[in-house]
Amino acid sequence: MTQAPERASDQDDLPPVPHGHVRLTIDDRVVDAPQGELLIRTCERLGIVVPRFCDHPLLDPAGACRQCLVEVEMGGRKMPKPQASCTMTVAQDMVVNTQMTSAVADKAQQGVMELLLINHPLDCPVCDKGGECPLQNQAMSSGRAESRFVEEKRTFAKPLPISDEVLLDRERCVLCQRCTRFSRQIAGDQFIELLERGAHQQIGTEETAFGEGEDFQSYFSGNTIQICPVGALTSASYRFRSRPFDLVSTPGISEHDSSGAAIRRDWRRGGVTRVLAGDDPEVNEEWIDDKTRFAFRYTQTDRRILRPQVRGDDGALHDASWTDALERAASLLIAARDGSGPAPVDADDPDGEPGEPKRGVGVLPGGRLTVEDAYAYAKFARLALRTNDIDARARVHSGEELDFLAAHVAGTGLGVTYADLEAAPSVLTVALEVEEEAPIVFLRLRKAARAGTRVHHLGQWSTPAVVKTGGRLVRCAPGDEPAALRTLPDAVADGLGQPGAVVLVGERAAEVPGLYAAVSALVERTGARVAWIPRRAGERGAVDAGALPNLLPGGRPIDDVGRTELASSWGLADAEALPAAPGRDAAAILRAAVDGRLAGLVVGGVELTDLPDPELARAALGAADVVISLEQATSEVTAYADVVLPVAPVVNKAGTFRNWEGRDRYFATTIDPSGGSAGRVGGTAATTLPDCRVLDTLAVEMDVDLFTQTPQVAAAELERLGVARPSEPAPVRGDATGPAAPDEGLVLAAWRQLLDGGALMAGEPELAGTARPPKIRVSAPTARRLGIEEDDPAELEGPRGSLILPVEIADLPDDVVWAPARVPHPDGRIVTLAGLGLAHGGAVRLTGGRPTRDGSPA
Repeated sequence: MTQAPERASDQDDLPPVPHGHVRLTIDDRVVDAPQGELLIRTCERLGIVVPRFCDHPLLDPAGACRQCLVEVEMGGRKMPKPQASCTMTVAQDMVVNTQMTSAVADKAQQGVMELLLINHPLDCPVCDKGGECPLQNQAMSSGRAESRFVEEKRTFAKPLPISDEVLLDRERCVLCQRCTRFSRQIAGDQFIELLERGAHQQIGTEETAFGEGEDFQSYFSGNTIQICPVGALTSASYRFRSRPFDLVSTPGISEHDSSGAAIRRDWRRGGVTRVLAGDDPEVNEEWIDDKTRFAFRYTQTDRRILRPQVRGDDGALHDASWTDALERAASLLIAARDGSGPAPVDADDPDGEPGEPKRGVGVLPGGRLTVEDAYAYAKFARLALRTNDIDARARVHSGEELDFLAAHVAGTGLGVTYADLEAAPSVLTVALEVEEEAPIVFLRLRKAARAGTRVHHLGQWSTPAVVKTGGRLVRCAPGDEPAALRTLPDAVADGLGQPGAVVLVGERAAEVPGLYAAVSALVERTGARVAWIPRRAGERGAVDAGALPNLLPGGRPIDDVGRTELASSWGLADAEALPAAPGRDAAAILRAAVDGRLAGLVVGGVELTDLPDPELARAALGAADVVISLEQATSEVTAYADVVLPVAPVVNKAGTFRNWEGRDRYFATTIDPSGGSAGRVGGTAATTLPDCRVLDTLAVEMDVDLFTQTPQVAAAELERLGVARPSEPAPVRGDATGPAAPDEGLVLAAWRQLLDGGALMAGEPELAGTARPPKIRVSAPTARRLGIEEDDPAELEGPRGSLILPVEIADLPDDVVWAPARVPHPDGRIVTLAGLGLAHGGAVRLTGGRPTRDGSPA
């Protein structure tokens, strides 16, 4: 540990130098510093601010801007010229004088600043960086008061779009190389680079400079805007919209994935203006992906629901007061729960006797909930609806997954962490395309790989994530993943046997029967730690909150002990007041509604195109007697709803996301929706409430007290409940259901891309433009056999339709076709493989397709 600095005159009284440290003097102060530490870092620890532009603590040193020059003495002799403190490491008996004590260093820094400003435009009043610009600040602290440059400044055409989201003003660039180093070192996207030489040197892409090459297509391009120390890189969505000093800044947590990334929301006049990465070394360091950074305007679109709505006798939804809407919803749910509605009549025998009344309500909360809201749904289902028919998994799911979650996830607290990934000797990803499904995890894996971690990926082809992490692909055909885990190459299996090795499994494991069981057996066999990484921000918290059909809040199984503990905590007379049988999962809930075995559905924020069978979902909503929707914006569910209750998005409420690590990520309200300009959306006052508050009030109308009036109250109660894991969790049983692999023909592999037109991307045209173009991928032999060449359009055919996309040749197994699971159409439609009746590991047909007029998916 570094000792407190002392004055140089007191050196005789200092203790010995700690092991692994050196002792040096900076501005007449003696300090012990770790060997290899950069001088600029040592100065920072002493509270000495050395001006800099190129230096960044998470990037490799470059020494590009030369602004951090200091005077250095070694062995009693001064170096002939000032040295860059961002590239020089500390040494024993080194003597350093910064601009605070050296006229030479001060003059050198002023000279560098003068050179940087020679061609820099004086456009601070219109520059987006104005007010938070390091160049402005350091020109005042380390620059000359007057300019000696009288010649004409260099100019460029501006702005230059290097992507749909990132705009470049080249004349402002100081060539610090932060953006190029971030792209190359952190993200692994080497599109942005230094071009030309000498006075003509500039940053850009080969396409922007020479009209050829590729755009800056990166999921992390927005980070280059934030770390740019001048206004050279700006955001197309923020440009000229506001001044930093006009904004209110509020810390937050990303709602777009399960990373728990720290962010900062800047807002004015009731709307978010921009999102920046927060600084959290334990989670996202200083980086976020572009979806988190740019997808925030979904709360400001005209699809936002601001008033409760009730369906009238004319069949249309009409605005209503909260009182009327809640009373109507409560009466409908009571009738559906108790089976007091009209008995159904057999459609084939309308004159016959009516059957038994439908009875029961299923709950589909969706996976975007905070822990507090998920807990309110879980409690509402058990107490108000008296059912365990609740499932937050609005995606492909399985009973095997429920066993896995109960055994390895529920109630486990903080498990594998980002730091564990960085320190792991070996990591294996299973059913997880990290860059597409968990981008912050991808960045940490790439960082670990650069430091020596061996990263292995079980999958079908060498995706960008495999390449950028220097990973080894364990290739297998879709559906053969369980067998591949049982017969891993020795190098992979031996790596997982090392202390600290980690297996990361994604939610897509539910698509492959037996895969969760195979993962469970693998970690038991090798001793590796396992972590489950879902896509959505609320899924990990929903497991612990009890928003699943087989688990009660706190990870309790639905048995006599779990029910008794919960009944006592909830103040119930006995466990008999709680439903005893495990509930139906989401798919079974929908089938029960179609079959007339469930009368009602409570749906919260579910996109039907996310479900494994969208047609089944539409049929279920149409067949249900009662549909209550809790939603932020109009959706397909709205068209079926009897009552729509508007709920607050994350910017209008407080809450907690429990990230994939099991780490609680609390965030406060960004914009108070209670009134005033901060509570207005598009000029209309919003009256939305957190889900937990809506459910609490709705339950009161049903003569049940949930005590979840606020997120704080709900969180406190869930914490008091604690966790209750069984001493011996049940083993994970392999599922026998799922798409059967075809005996011959083509097999489909599929997963979602990060930017694929989801509901939280609404109102973001620039972000949509940076998405990776959807393509069908096959191996070269398969393409030859089918008579298809690269870039040709090909038609992917399923039982319910087809999709036409261009073809790309990749290193897939023969007779395997990869396609994105979800493709946005230019007209706003979403084409999903599930909607076409296709599934990962199932049979598919691929033929040469007819080109569409605009090149878009058919």
